[in-house]
Amino acid sequence: MATVRICVCGDEGVGKSSIITSLVKDVFVTAKIQPVLLQVTLPPTLGTPDNVTTIIVDTSALPHERHTLRKELRKSNVILLVYSDHYSYERVALFWMPYFRSLGVNVPVVLCANKSDLQSHGTTSQVVQEEMLPVMNEFKEIDSCVRTSAKEHHNINEVFFLCQKAVTHPIAPLYDSKEAALKPAAVSALQRVFHLCDKDKDGYWNDQEIHDFQLKCFEKPLGEDDLPNIKRSIQRFVPGAADDQGMDEKGFLLLNKIFAEKGRHETIWIILRKFHYTDSLSLHDTFLHPKFDVPQYSSAELSPAGYRFFVDLFLKFDKDNDGGLNDKELASLFAPTPGVPPSWTDSAFPSCTVRNEAGYITLQGWLAQWSMTTFEEPKTTLEYLAYLGFESSDRGGTTTALKVTKARKRRNRPGRVERNVFLCYVLGSSGSGKSALLSAFLQRPFSQTYHPTIKPRSAVNSVELKGGKQCYLILEELGELEPAILENQAKLDACDLLCYTYDSSEPDSFAHIVELRKKYPQLDKLPAVYTALKADQDKTMQRCEQQPDEYTSALNMAAPLHVSTTWSSISELFVHLAECATYPSTAFPKQDEEPYDNTSLYLALGAVAAFAASVVFIWRRNSASS
Repeated sequence: MATVRICVCGDEGVGKSSIITSLVKDVFVTAKIQPVLLQVTLPPTLGTPDNVTTIIVDTSALPHERHTLRKELRKSNVILLVYSDHYSYERVALFWMPYFRSLGVNVPVVLCANKSDLQSHGTTSQVVQEEMLPVMNEFKEIDSCVRTSAKEHHNINEVFFLCQKAVTHPIAPLYDSKEAALKPAAVSALQRVFHLCDKDKDGYWNDQEIHDFQLKCFEKPLGEDDLPNIKRSIQRFVPGAADDQGMDEKGFLLLNKIFAEKGRHETIWIILRKFHYTDSLSLHDTFLHPKFDVPQYSSAELSPAGYRFFVDLFLKFDKDNDGGLNDKELASLFAPTPGVPPSWTDSAFPSCTVRNEAGYITLQGWLAQWSMTTFEEPKTTLEYLAYLGFESSDRGGTTTALKVTKARKRRNRPGRVERNVFLCYVLGSSGSGKSALLSAFLQRPFSQTYHPTIKPRSAVNSVELKGGKQCYLILEELGELEPAILENQAKLDACDLLCYTYDSSEPDSFAHIVELRKKYPQLDKLPAVYTALKADQDKTMQRCEQQPDEYTSALNMAAPLHVSTTWSSISELFVHLAECATYPSTAFPKQDEEPYDNTSLYLALGAVAAFAASVVFIWRRNSASS
């Protein structure tokens, strides 16, 4: 905020104009002052909160000036309400405060008891107890109160400083004077600050963490005696909240409550604003959602700094060092956020990624999950990087944790695609084994139970390519949304590879692929791999014009890969898919001079398959000799 606009109002004769004149002239003016002063503009000076320009507007309480008063009240950022005697004090509660409410003026009010030089007004403590506190308790809009004397130039600078501070560092969002407690939103924000600065996640700020916090927020170190004094102050109110282990969350909240009660709430605001909070105690939208554009045909991925941040986060919260984040550890990790991202809930997290035997997400699964989120929703990743406290070493913000890949326009051009996260749509008829394929990708045991897929389902995991390079592959079956997704060109542009699947033991399964390609000819523009699932079962003839081998041969494509999710060699399929996504030209029809071998390719190449082949060979030789 660059300007604070103060509307000075109150009954006639309370000294409104005298207070303004005393501020401007720095001395009490004995000469007669005009009833309503012209607007006064004060440039920023040393000590002005947040270096703001201040505009002071004098007003009249006379009935015929009411229109002007209403206009100025609605333009103001803060109201300085002045009274000077019992009658004008009574009017504060009976007229002025209800009047502000009736206009819908929602700005802080600073209550000023002027003419404190008159002996009949009593001591300051009496005025505070008998006049100010009762009306403050009744009207929460009143930010603070002060006694002044224009004649003695007493608290004149202070009253306008309070007005400025009521706007730049408002107490209302932080502290409930009636309850004598920090407000829930302030507590929540400060808890997040504590969580982020507790670097070792032990529930305490040790001395080093306190010093780091001090430097981050106030840009100067604590004095030699400051830390022991702070700890002693906290111990007096909450024993055990600050000891040799450090300061816990209760101690930190208590410290800020003390700041609020002593009128030092600007200290709380310095802390909150350093952590990107607005005056409404929400995080700045530009902090949560920085500008980050992904051009068409490009994608977003985590940068090395982004992967390093998520690795460190996982290791800090895996308290039992079992290689997985249990429910309690996950809840603690996401404490400074609104919770697990909604898209994770929609994709049934953590079942969409790699888990250990106990069902807890592993580091491999954790990085795969964030790789998928960044690919599909980079803005969600940026938002959660902000919530979780990512800090760039070069002050570049959260966007330094992401990178944009080089655009890929012509997919059938030979060469490698410059990206490390790939999306593969798994298409095929109901019951062809798509869900079992996704489960095998996540190293889940095979299940005989069939559950039809209604909503789209994803599985993400890392794949090691030939040569040792690692990438992330997202397999997605589309469920009942398949028609809508295949008709959506933006969805197809995002897809790197199609995996056509059919059940080699079901005679009507391959016909679905044939019909699908006829219905959606735009699919021919995407690289594709044909896969015959359930190869462990008896192969059957397909009820269509061409058998799968003949069909792919006519397209000049590779013959279907025959695999089974019950075979250990299924992992070779995932490597093949990732390789085809990395080099998409290899998954398009070959040129006439480079015909494919049309023999069906089986991926049962492990020791089990070799053993089975040797048994068959021996049986045949023995039977021939007999």
